[in-house]
Amino acid sequence: MKTQTQLFLELWTEAGTRFTDQLTILKEADLKKKLIPSQNSVGFLIRHICEVELLFAKNVFGAAHIKVSAITVKEKRDTGVWTDLQELKDYTALSFKELKSIIEKQTDADWHSEITTKEFGTKTKAEAFGRVVSHTAYHAGQIAVINKYGTY
Repeated sequence: MKTQTQLFLELWTEAGTRFTDQLTILKEADLKKKLIPSQNSVGFLIRHICEVELLFAKNVFGAAHIKVSAITVKEKRDTGVWTDLQELKDYTALSFKELKSIIEKQTDADWHSEITTKEFGTKTKAEAFGRVVSHTAYHAGQIAVINKYGTY
């Protein structure tokens, strides 16, 4: 029988393919696409997903060694600087590795422990995990639509 941690990892990995599969078809020029009147580009959303995953690894799951400046969260707007596809792919790999590593360290009891943040209040780690999974999937959907219908 699988542990809760193993099941959550499977769920997160599968849900994450909605995001990571898109990275294989993107071209560097696609990173500048926007869906008017939205201000967020594909590149901005990729960076944002990674920053939020790193923030969850650090602040929700306790990976204290992680350093993340969360520029997209602080700026709250696209400044047009996320245009290097390889850099964004590397950052995606880093955020995946760090979040996966800290999730693997969770015990079944940890998933029931509560965490409080100013962004979403008090939740169990399982509930908080649902937020990061849905956050990535939500923005992955935006990326797909912007890449299909957006303009430069």
